[in-house]
Amino acid sequence: MKLAGTRRKTHQVKIDHVVIGSDEPVLVQSMTNTDTADAEQTASQIKALADAGSELVRITVNSPQAAAKVPEIRQRLNDIGCNVPLVGDFHFNGDRLLKEYPDCARALSKYRINPGNVGKGVKGDEKFAYMIHTAAEHNKAVRIGVNWGSLDQALAKRMMDCNLTLSIPQPAEAVMKEALIVSALESALKAENLGLPANRIILSCKVSNVQDLIEVYHNLAARCLYPLHLGLTEAGMGSKGIVASTAALAILLQQGIGDTIRVSLTPEPGSARTQEVVVAQEILQTMGLRSFTPLVTACPGCGRTTSTVFQELARDIQQYLRKQMPVWRLRYPGVENLNVAVMGCVVNGPGESKLADIGISLPGTGETPVAPVYVDGERKTTLKGEHMAEEFLALVEEYIHTNYGEQGKKRQTARVIPITAL
Repeated sequence: MKLAGTRRKTHQVKIDHVVIGSDEPVLVQSMTNTDTADAEQTASQIKALADAGSELVRITVNSPQAAAKVPEIRQRLNDIGCNVPLVGDFHFNGDRLLKEYPDCARALSKYRINPGNVGKGVKGDEKFAYMIHTAAEHNKAVRIGVNWGSLDQALAKRMMDCNLTLSIPQPAEAVMKEALIVSALESALKAENLGLPANRIILSCKVSNVQDLIEVYHNLAARCLYPLHLGLTEAGMGSKGIVASTAALAILLQQGIGDTIRVSLTPEPGSARTQEVVVAQEILQTMGLRSFTPLVTACPGCGRTTSTVFQELARDIQQYLRKQMPVWRLRYPGVENLNVAVMGCVVNGPGESKLADIGISLPGTGETPVAPVYVDGERKTTLKGEHMAEEFLALVEEYIHTNYGEQGKKRQTARVIPITAL
């Protein structure tokens, strides 16, 4: 088995200031759910997604009203210093919108084209060609995104008919999975023949079943050098969507497959759209592939931890660290590698606190009401009283300023503790 970080070699695709493919970091992508015709609301959500760490943001371009607003959205973002690349999601009428709104074609950094929704026959070929020619003219990248729910039916029928002529036909499900791959590869070859360079093409083949996604991407990765965008489509809501996406993406990423990822969560009513960005980042960070924000190690609690203090502190610290990252990312280089421990009792508390850069071991039920704080493996101080949480947070801020500020160490990697020091 490949170790996490051993990446599949691909073409490298440059999109504005980011590079996708091969040894470049796996990038996090997200998508807005606003009406793109509402430029103010859409730009606001894009900014929120970018601040959360999304490195590309896809927007729906489905109508003349939406296409007309794309340049304004781009300008609004530029005016507030948000340079995240925008991906235009086109279905059914993409050729017409790109033709009638050339400023939209220029403002986008990348186009997403679904071969199953471009059109049928000669007319479909013409529409596809126009979109590819437009991308080539403006030096834009294209993601050819095949989806199980909108597979090219003509291609599927052709492959099904061919399968029936075999002496031992394959199961229909196997043929459909092969059709996804063929659709992506044939469309990519067609795009190259139309003049779009290979280093401007990214592929995806999304399905909603974990095992199917793994199988499809293993086969696709073995048959091309294009960078691949990963995502379990229609992953679902809440824990189901998070677990399913993590199960699928983690296996593929462990095998070195995947260059951009999106976690397609159905948002909980009233919840922030940025949750999908957080989950994608945490998949990459917990696998050791990238670092985005300081991690908080916290115990699950047990009969020794009847107080909720450590739970509340762990939650507050994690939320605070993530909230500060848009500023800290610039001010404190390397702070994303910081590890903080918030533990609830004496059993594992001191040990985990020593392993972290800075950690606190709160008193469990029946323990002395004091909380030792460890910094870089050494006991620094002991906190007590009702203001322990505020005092510990102040110590975390002091640690960050001292170690990652201009006069600090500016460490770029996490601290490694030798086992003999524990």
